[in-house]
Amino acid sequence: MSYNAVVCNVMIASPADVQQERLLARETLWNWNYLHCEQSQIVLMPIGWDTHSAPAMDDRPQGIINKQVVERSDLLIGIFWTRLGTPSGEADSGTVEEIEKHLAAGKPAMLYFSSAPVRPESVDAEQFAALRKFKDQCKEKGLIATYEDPAQFAAVLQGHLVHTVNDHSYFQDIRSASGSVATQAENPEPSVELDLSKEARDLLLEAAKDPNGTVLKVRTFGGLTVQANKKNMVTAPKDGRCEALWEGAVDELVENDLMADVGYKGEVFRVTRAGYELADSLAQQA
Repeated sequence: MSYNAVVCNVMIASPADVQQERLLARETLWNWNYLHCEQSQIVLMPIGWDTHSAPAMDDRPQGIINKQVVERSDLLIGIFWTRLGTPSGEADSGTVEEIEKHLAAGKPAMLYFSSAPVRPESVDAEQFAALRKFKDQCKEKGLIATYEDPAQFAAVLQGHLVHTVNDHSYFQDIRSASGSVATQAENPEPSVELDLSKEARDLLLEAAKDPNGTVLKVRTFGGLTVQANKKNMVTAPKDGRCEALWEGAVDELVENDLMADVGYKGEVFRVTRAGYELADSLAQQA
């Protein structure tokens, strides 16, 4: 059964020494969506300067990132280990400026500091001293979290996301503004005779297997991802022909009322009642 949900952008902010944690943060957000988005009526969309910014020459680099990414974020996850980052021109680092701008807008942020061992010779003493100073400042202003290794980071983040989305006033206001989950209007009875492409049929069948009937369409520097039931349908990212086939498949399903766009940027879709009924018919014919 389809349902409505609000898509909230979650910015992952960090210096360059926590790449594994950045990837785990994205994975944890997707896992949270699979488990909680229907009940919470919220989808958490991971974004960052590396995936959601584009070249521009109308401001300093961090100013452009602020406009393209930070201002669009609803929640910020900050991650640190041994570095604070490069000064941005307005703050001690780009990451610090992102956090300050985000908090100044009245939006929630969760900051994580790694206590994992590190080789002394690999540490920039100036960067480490700046990080310790920033960490102490954060302790005075709020509550931070520490972790011992990437696996522990992913585990604690999962729990913190549940707590923040359920209890923080920012997300409570989002749910109040969006109202209760609306039951979508009934769609016309599906026709198995619909002239769908093979890709559209395969995508519908895979999406119908997903517990939430969700399809995610996201374009990053790594190419296009069309994900259904935890499976990326695009077998050759960055191949123009392959990407066009799967983008077309998404468009076909939406145009035929078999799938509905439930986000506001064309990235999150749900199988409709008509879509489920057609998927059942197609599965019986297979």
